[in-house]
Amino acid sequence: MTSPDEPLMDLLVRRMTWEADGVLSVELTHPDGGPLPSWEPGAHVDLHLDGLVRQYSLCSDPRTPRTYRVGVLNEPSSRGGSRHVHARLRPGGRVTVSAPRNHFALEDAAGYVFVAGGIGVTPILAMAREAARRGAEWRMVYGGRSRSSMAFLDELTALGGDVTVVPHDEHGHIDLDAALAGLPDGTLVYCCGPEALLAAVEARCPAEQLRVERFAAPVVERSGDDAAFEVECRTSGLTLSVGADMSILDAAESAGLDVVSSCRDGICGSCETRVLDGTPDHRDFLLSEAERAAGATMMICVSRRASGRLALDL
Repeated sequence: MTSPDEPLMDLLVRRMTWEADGVLSVELTHPDGGPLPSWEPGAHVDLHLDGLVRQYSLCSDPRTPRTYRVGVLNEPSSRGGSRHVHARLRPGGRVTVSAPRNHFALEDAAGYVFVAGGIGVTPILAMAREAARRGAEWRMVYGGRSRSSMAFLDELTALGGDVTVVPHDEHGHIDLDAALAGLPDGTLVYCCGPEALLAAVEARCPAEQLRVERFAAPVVERSGDDAAFEVECRTSGLTLSVGADMSILDAAESAGLDVVSSCRDGICGSCETRVLDGTPDHRDFLLSEAERAAGATMMICVSRRASGRLALDL
């Protein structure tokens, strides 16, 4: 996991390529041609786009240290990030980029099943490439609206693995019952795509074998009202009052603190903040159970105080 304090980089847009209908890949390099911070499959970077901060998974090869590549779907219903990339970003331009962070890392396993839906193929491509390089047993099922809308098909098939392509207009939905039946012990399932796909995979796969990355936060019903509490911001010397109907992020912004954020739903990790004292009430969709138990960081856009004193590196 990359430290929240990693500096931002001013990178050059080296190349933009149509990978499928509505999907552009963007290659980024350092202006002086130097190496970029290292990363592993599953990592994403934040792109700062005209006042917006948006996350895109890296789909290049980590062994190519001078280039980052992301895939961006032109999504009309997006909050503006993809429109900016497609309409305004051009080769030769500059974009501010964070160091990579990774809450979807490819763990060592006896074998892998990769399930991708639409643009969710971007982190899965890097994972499949790494699994092939390791000589691991792996297979993949990749669904999309149509074959022409499905990015990186040639790169995936070139890896030589068992890749099943399921365009909806030709074959309907992915047969998840068949794809996930009889998983051997030690096999991990990695899934990225729209919420309906993730929910369907979660219903069919043992939780201990499943790793997911979300585009949007699922709806979670919570009983009772949230209580107001205070947060000590040791770096700035402030104490924030967090109302029952607001987040720590809201309170920090109201107090004039400069906090990076994007999704505000606990799915991107941009607002991850060090916990210096106290126990968080974790409500994000990123941290593992082990990370939650350790309590070293929290996502201040959604998580709250569990009890007692809470002091943050803000």
